[in-house]
Amino acid sequence: MSKMSKRQVAVSLISILSFSFGLFSCSVDKPSEKPNVIFILTDDQGYGDLAFNGNPWIQTPHLDSLYGQSLSFTDFHVGTTCAPSRAGLMTGKYSNEVGVWHTISGREILHENETTLAEVFQQNGYKTSIFGKWHLGDNYPFRPQDRGFDLSFIHKGGGVGQQPDYWNNDYFSDTYFRNGKEEKVDGYCTDVWFSEARKFIDQNADQPFFCYLALNAPHGPYNVPDKYAEPYRGNENIPNPEFYGMITNIDENVGHLRRYLTDKGLAENTLLVFMSDNGTAAGVKFDKDGKVIKGFNAGMKGTKGSHYEGGHRVPFLMHWPAGKLNERKDIHSLTSYIDFLPTLVDLCGLSTSLEVDGISLKKAIYAGEETDRILVVDTQREEYLRKYKQPAVMMGKWRMIGENELYNVKDDPGQMTNVADSHPDLMEKFKSFYESWWEQTSVLADKMTYIPVGKEVPEVVQLNSHDVHMENGITTWNQDQVRSGIGDRGYWPVNVLEEGLYEIELRRWPKESQLGLNDAAPAGDEIPGKNRYKEGVAWDIRAAELQIGDALHKKELSKTDQVILFQVNLKKGEQIIEASFDLDNGEKKQAFYAYIKPVK
Repeated sequence: MSKMSKRQVAVSLISILSFSFGLFSCSVDKPSEKPNVIFILTDDQGYGDLAFNGNPWIQTPHLDSLYGQSLSFTDFHVGTTCAPSRAGLMTGKYSNEVGVWHTISGREILHENETTLAEVFQQNGYKTSIFGKWHLGDNYPFRPQDRGFDLSFIHKGGGVGQQPDYWNNDYFSDTYFRNGKEEKVDGYCTDVWFSEARKFIDQNADQPFFCYLALNAPHGPYNVPDKYAEPYRGNENIPNPEFYGMITNIDENVGHLRRYLTDKGLAENTLLVFMSDNGTAAGVKFDKDGKVIKGFNAGMKGTKGSHYEGGHRVPFLMHWPAGKLNERKDIHSLTSYIDFLPTLVDLCGLSTSLEVDGISLKKAIYAGEETDRILVVDTQREEYLRKYKQPAVMMGKWRMIGENELYNVKDDPGQMTNVADSHPDLMEKFKSFYESWWEQTSVLADKMTYIPVGKEVPEVVQLNSHDVHMENGITTWNQDQVRSGIGDRGYWPVNVLEEGLYEIELRRWPKESQLGLNDAAPAGDEIPGKNRYKEGVAWDIRAAELQIGDALHKKELSKTDQVILFQVNLKKGEQIIEASFDLDNGEKKQAFYAYIKPVK
């Protein structure tokens, strides 16, 4: 195999089946033959959090039924956390290569030069939509409505209740964002996403559509109606009844969706995909030696965030009666999230010309062709990429973990016996491959994504502590931390599109909270489950500082001020903004929210 840093170029999708990257294109089928596509992606649900993968306690009858009528990739790997997986699925590239190697700190923003899967569908005559979790950028031009989705109905940040999300969202009757506009809804979050998806399908049933059901469940906080968690309470084998309950609620919604598609006459030519974005977050507990003491992990070691198998091997089902994918069939070849885009392009007969790192799995699906290649997953979660930071280098049954561990997962699925010393040639092969992989995928290692501000931006720019950059320290990424006042100071990179006068408003609390700078946020309303918002801690703010490049601006706060407003001249180009509050006790704290707009 040639080095990854030199991309191979092909003129057709067929010709990339034998290697990992290249240009691809294919002819477009007649519109009437294009399948609809519904892609269900769950959040933090592991391979073992399903009955059809052997879990003896969880109740997933509708997904079990789907599995019995679907193609299943049993050795499919994504990133070890949310945003990296989503970046790879949307681009067909390794996540580090497109600027996404973390879930916060601005390192979850998909590089603006990338083309997404939604854009490819849109360019081929599909109506496109996303419901739920985007997690690849909340500001223009990184929002889903800027990246190929005709309809976007989402929460912000990496989960409901995270710092950029609408204040006090708690999974129940929340306020979400329809193409960027706030909209209050009634109902539980997962039910809402599926209900909105059915409305979209109703409106677009006479043309091909791509519907991305990007669920935030079963991601924490583990809030769910009691009737779903109750069957699991009292079972000593289950580590988190609410987590299991959230999955059972998802399962119920999948059943409703499948019946709906049948009733509408759409089931036959709809490609229905079910997948998760990383290993389990709350479905298993281990002892200090890595052995399961509670829950089920399908015999694997590791959970979300781990470079061991349980951190990145996930379920992946495809059901498409018109495409003869309506009977149970397991494919055991090593496959990856980078294969998702080229596979859908090939199956749906789309026309495009993109550089991708993955391959189409169409021949594996229909001809049983085995894939023989090396794939990589790593866990960075850093401000800057670090070489050999928790990689898993995979080929067939072999896994190189880090630089010094090697496992045969066929004989040792729990990765308990390190056999690196017995296979020096294989270790050398993996390290050589990793070196080339790193050369290709670390191209953005020392770069940042700059958020545009200016008259061309179609909204007031909200900068969030969730996206603050810092070398070390605690990032304030959720609303519990905002309430508690937890977090260290950092900076925002912005790109000023035109020089001029700008208004910058600094806040401790978001605008929609209607709280003043020194107010204490009241406790949240009672909700089912255990994650009710607690009363927030008040700060005694006496001044605010705004550092933009070399220029320092400071304002004293009077006791009646509810916000702090600066009017500053900004030069065109890339700028670094630091915003902080001085407290009476001498502390200097990060401003959790900043709003920027040009002065007319």
